Order: sequence, then structure tokens, then C-alpha cells
Amino acid sequence: MEHFVVSARKYRPEAFKDVVGQQAITNTLLNAIDNNHLAQALLFTGPRGVGKTTCARILAKMINSDGNETGDEDFAFNIFELDAASNNSVDDIRSLTDQVRIPPQVGKYKVYIIDEVHMLSQAAFNAFLKTLEEPPKHCIFILATTEKHKIIPTILSRCQIFDFKRITVKDAKEYLKYIAGEQGITAEDDALHIIAQKADGAMRDALSIFDRVVSFSGKNLTRQAVTENLNVLDYETYFTSTDLILENKIPDLLLQFNNTLSKGFDGHHFIAGLASHFRDLLVSKTPETIALLEVGDQTKEKYLKQSQKASQEFLMQGIQLANDCDLKYKTSKNQRLLVELTLMQLASITHDGEKKNSKHYIIPASYFQKKGITPIPVNVPKKTENATPSAKAQTEPSETTDKKPATVNKTEDQGPPKIILKQNAKRQSGLTLSSIRAKKEHLIKQMDVVVDEENLPKEPFEEQDFIKAWNTYTEKLVSDGQHNLASILSIDVPKVKGTVAHLEFPNATNKVELERQQFKLLGYIRKELSNYDITLSITVNEVMEKKYAYTPQDKFEKLKEKNPNIDLLRKTFDLDV
Repeated sequence: MEHFVVSARKYRPEAFKDVVGQQAITNTLLNAIDNNHLAQALLFTGPRGVGKTTCARILAKMINSDGNETGDEDFAFNIFELDAASNNSVDDIRSLTDQVRIPPQVGKYKVYIIDEVHMLSQAAFNAFLKTLEEPPKHCIFILATTEKHKIIPTILSRCQIFDFKRITVKDAKEYLKYIAGEQGITAEDDALHIIAQKADGAMRDALSIFDRVVSFSGKNLTRQAVTENLNVLDYETYFTSTDLILENKIPDLLLQFNNTLSKGFDGHHFIAGLASHFRDLLVSKTPETIALLEVGDQTKEKYLKQSQKASQEFLMQGIQLANDCDLKYKTSKNQRLLVELTLMQLASITHDGEKKNSKHYIIPASYFQKKGITPIPVNVPKKTENATPSAKAQTEPSETTDKKPATVNKTEDQGPPKIILKQNAKRQSGLTLSSIRAKKEHLIKQMDVVVDEENLPKEPFEEQDFIKAWNTYTEKLVSDGQHNLASILSIDVPKVKGTVAHLEFPNATNKVELERQQFKLLGYIRKELSNYDITLSITVNEVMEKKYAYTPQDKFEKLKEKNPNIDLLRKTFDLDV
């Protein structure tokens, strides 16, 4: 049996041009070698499997190469690799610093590659500082780590740092395609794309997954075989789920979710993948953002096709619902019910119910549609009521003008005034003080009284009659238990000029409170005096505020004005106010 070599070792790059996805770093190192501008301490940092150690080995070979070496020359005598995970003591570093002093026997440089350097102890770092800062001219240190934040700043400041980036899905897929061709393996584009996504930016992981899937499916690598072997949800699952959601098929959607769970997949994984699927559909709706869609060409066509079915509003709301479910999943006591409820909510977004279409009408719109009648909204525009007789006379009679809604008052109608309430656009809870106050203001603003002003009584009255009606209403408030409003009405005596009653209050709070209650007050006074032109004019006079006692000292001064002996009593017994 022939010895099998994993792809990660078999296809390890031998030159900088073979390194995948790190062109910026490899070009920098090549230029540094060509220009003799290479630092003596380098730090390679980045995620796992992106080529840090590989680039360190290639660099170590290149700086000792003069072009006359054979292909298998590796300069093993000049390259020293130290695993800091197992050699992290002070003694290991001291042994290394002792070797540094000896010049190379072959080549120009001795290269020390210290992998996982963040595993060195604090004492080992301190022992390494001096050598790293001033190494011999024949020595170069290359440090590699996945966790740069664990290295002490004094080490970082002595190194030239190279940050290796994650391998993109596109680069990883292209390299896997190259390796599949080298091994004579037929691979679907979507299959290689799933492997590249599963690797999560690590080329070594992508090659390990590739070997595993090849062992499972042989020389023909299909998308179905990859998804089955890697235990990942196929794109088709999410495409089917989205179609069921858009068609409002809740029973079929729940059955599909149950089938997904029966295959061993987690509900959390399913709902997170659905949110990502909605995101990809949203990206597919705009030509400028299609480049953000990291899928194969065949799958991209499916995304473009399905994105035409879903509106942007649906996708935004769907992402929000799926994301909320994702956040609540771990803390939920019934996780399956949470996902099922989210799926039902998603399937209800695009459901056009009768209530949704007829929110402007008292009777549902479907009733009028069946009867062939155009429904009339509750709120009637005012312009039909305020039209002048001359304007009405100029308009020619038509079928629509002859059939006016019964809610519109005509000038010749002799009935009582009709009240038309504007439609409420915002609902509030009635459990808080702020909501109760907002409700009062809301009712005041919404109440439009349509009256025939010419036929309303406008009897003359005297100021004494107005004050008498004012006091009677105040006494009525007291008997009804509304002491706060009664006290406000008692602050000032109205001064009547014509049909306007003028009032002055010490602060704006009294003014606002009376303005909220003025409709009932004016209704009572107008009826008592048979004059519907009466109005209120309320002003704030801050000077009046001094007349009212608010602090203990103010109260004492008021009492002293009425009885000067109060001050004598305070001084006699040394009382405090």
C-alpha cells in the first residue's frame, strides 16, 4: 500500500508565487530581498492555515540562495524551527541565544523560525529581548503566531509585523479547482464553493476537508455528496423554505422544518442560515451589490431568480425576525416552538388579509366589492362643506354631485350640528399618565364640529351674566369632585370684552389645563347665555405668581399681612418658619 500524503503537505507552496491570497506580503518580501532591505526580526501574524509558516520557510530558503543550488537543496543546516508551544522555558531561549553566536557554515544567514511564539512564558520573553533587538548580522528571526495580542509590546516593537489575511472564498475555490485537476477529480463548482466556505478562510482546513470528501465520494465530487458528508444545510433547503414563506404555506413550512430536524440539524443553525439566505437575496436585488454574493455561478442564478419574487420590505422584515430568533434561541426554554413561531410570522408577512385592505372603512372593503359599490371613507373632506353658494351654482350637476354622502351637512339642513371624527393614526396605551394626557389632546385636535353658523343663537349678554354662569360651572365642578379645575377657574375673574372673555394665570400649567377643558366650559356658558360666539383668551402673567404662597416663607409672609401679631409670636418663642 502506497503511503498517502495529505494535500496540505503534498501541495505546500515551494515559492512565493504559489502562495494563495497573500500577494501583498509576498511582493513586499520579494522586494525586500531584491533591495537588500530585509529586517532581522519579522513577525508573521494571522489566522490559522493562511501560510505563515510556509512563507517563513520560503523566505529562509530564498535569502540563502545564490542561484546555483539544486532543486532539492533546503539549507537544513541554516534553518532552525522552534515550536514555542513545547519549548517555552527560559532554558530553551538561552540555548537558542547561545547558538545564535555561531556563524553559518553554508550560505549567508542562519534563520530561526519560532512558531506559536505567543506561548513563550514571561521570563522567556524577557530573556529573548536583548538578542532580538541586537542580533548578529548573520542571524534573522521569523516569529509566527495566531494571537498577536498575547505578545508583550517590547517584543512587538522590535519586529517588523506582517498581518496575514484570511483566504477569500473565491481564492480558496480556485486553488481547490487546481488541485482537483492535478488529481484527476471531476468537481462541481458549487461543491468546491461549499468546501471553501466551510474552511472559513483557512487554506489548510480547505485542503483537509477536500481530502475527506474525496475519500467519501471518489473521483466525482458533487454538491449533494459534499453537503451530506459535511453535514451542512444545502442551498435548496433555504430556497424551498423561502418559496413556502412567500406562498404563505405555513403547514408545509413546518413539515419541512421538522424534516430538517430529523436529519440531525440544529434549529439554531437553520434559522441563522435562513437569515443569511435573506441577506443574500437582498444583495441580489441590486446589480452593484451582486459582487458581495459569495456563491457559485449556478446558485447565483437561483438567487437572482428568487430575489425577483421577494420585495425589499419583506426581506428587511424577514432578516429582523430571523435575527431576533437567533438572539433569543439560547435563552429560550422551548427552542423548537420559538423557531416555528418565527417561521409562522415570516409566512404571514406577505399575507393580504381583509383587515389589512379595509382599515379605512367601518365595513370591510370586500363587502362593497361584492356589491359593486365604491366605499366612502369615514373622514369626509371639509372642502365640500365650506363651498360657497356661488361655487356650487357654477358647477354643473353630475351623477357624483347628485349623490352626496349623508354625512355632509347642507346649508339648508335644519337638524342639529353633526360631529365628524378624524381617523386615529396612532394608538397608545391608556395605562400611563402621559398616555392619558396625550389622549385628551388627541381628542381635542381630532374633534371637528361642522355647524351652520348662520342659524346659531347670538343673544347679547352682560359681564355679570357671564361671571354668574362661570361661577355656577365652578360650583358644579366642585360638586362633581373636580377640585383641581375648580381652583384654576377661581384664580382670576373673567373680564369680558364683546364676546371674548380674557383671563390671566400665574403660570403656563394653569393655561394648558384650562385649554384642555375649555370645550365643556364654553359649551355650558354658550348654552346658558344663548350666544355661540363666546371664546376665551388666556394669557400668562408671571407677576401674579408672587400673590400665591408656595414656600413656607411665602406662607408666613401672607399670614403676617393678615395678622402682624404672628411675627411677634415667632420672636417671643424663637420659632422657625
